[in-house]
Amino acid sequence: MSGVNDPHAWQGSFAARTAGLSASEVRALFAVASRPEVVSLAGGMPFVSALPIELVTQAVERTLRERGAEALQYGSGQGSEDLRAHILEVMALEGIRAQVEDVVVTTGSQHALELLAKLLLDPGDIVLAEGPTYVTALVVFRSFQAEVRHVPMDEHGLVPAALREQLEALAEAGRLPKFVYTVPTFNNPAGVTLSQLRRQEVLEIALEFGVLVVEDNPYGLLYFDSPPPNPLRSLDSAGVVYLGTFSKTLAPGVRVGWVLAPQLIREKLILANEAAVLSPSSFTQLVVNEYLGSADWQGQIATFRDVYRERRNALLAALEEHLPALTWTVPDGGFYVWLSLPDGMDARAMLPRAVERLVAYTPGTAFYADGSGANRIRLSFSYPTPEFIREGVRRLAETITSEP
Repeated sequence: MSGVNDPHAWQGSFAARTAGLSASEVRALFAVASRPEVVSLAGGMPFVSALPIELVTQAVERTLRERGAEALQYGSGQGSEDLRAHILEVMALEGIRAQVEDVVVTTGSQHALELLAKLLLDPGDIVLAEGPTYVTALVVFRSFQAEVRHVPMDEHGLVPAALREQLEALAEAGRLPKFVYTVPTFNNPAGVTLSQLRRQEVLEIALEFGVLVVEDNPYGLLYFDSPPPNPLRSLDSAGVVYLGTFSKTLAPGVRVGWVLAPQLIREKLILANEAAVLSPSSFTQLVVNEYLGSADWQGQIATFRDVYRERRNALLAALEEHLPALTWTVPDGGFYVWLSLPDGMDARAMLPRAVERLVAYTPGTAFYADGSGANRIRLSFSYPTPEFIREGVRRLAETITSEP
């Protein structure tokens, strides 16, 4: 009989739903991409060095000095009321109007997505998501044994006609999806933005079929030249669950996000939040609250925009110089460019050879549930310096052009 030190000793103890839990390709790349000699165009890490550390230090010191006992204590399952009031100010920049009681604070928007999946998905349920879509959303949906089906995108975002076609087919089969998941603004991974006209169309189609829309909006304030169309939630408060986060506009290490949801879903979210973590961290919530109340946070977001615009421009210029025969998206904000390789070229198979040349990227198959995207690559420009980006693209071009 195997002993408890056998690495397979507890294999039979796992719940069936854990079969959907696996490391994403992005996470698997972190060990390689963190090597200093490798130019990583893989992970979408914010450039937190653009945030003056003294702003955070001051917020921490004031929080501990003025609200220390509260910051170190348990809190509400819905989150700090003061922070929720500040979150309303943040969302108002994108045309969203709500009340303090409408917001639920979570441990990052990823936690919000997991809570929603737990509340809404039964084994075998269908989720419709853009193709391609956010890689860790796929991990979450699979972990609850849902089936993800993709709705195609083009340069203007999710295609409404394709959404209608899928919903009609599913309705005829008696299998309407539990929700449509979308990252409509500066999409991860494609970098494209759903047009204003299509936003209204998507909402009308979802309403017609009685399907909820889950809108994930981590990048909306990180536009480069002009603001994108307002979020879907600004157009519909009853049929949209909105996910927000401070990971991109402040820092991912604070792990503070939020959900704006219709009342019935919101009430269940609070209970699910309490069941999972009792309450989100009082300390980090009050630090973020202090930062929003005392720092020029809108000016800091403008600084981030400048940083990411410069990096986006460096990446696009390098692609034009080194890979002019290929095609790619041109994002107006966010972190990502979606590169198309020649037909028949496999980005995953090519990755080890790219790493040998000291450059990393994320293969397109990571962003599809059905194995599509073999000849696509996500390139992230958010973290490396412009000089490293240019060198990384040069190395990538060498890898691509030397492929057999």
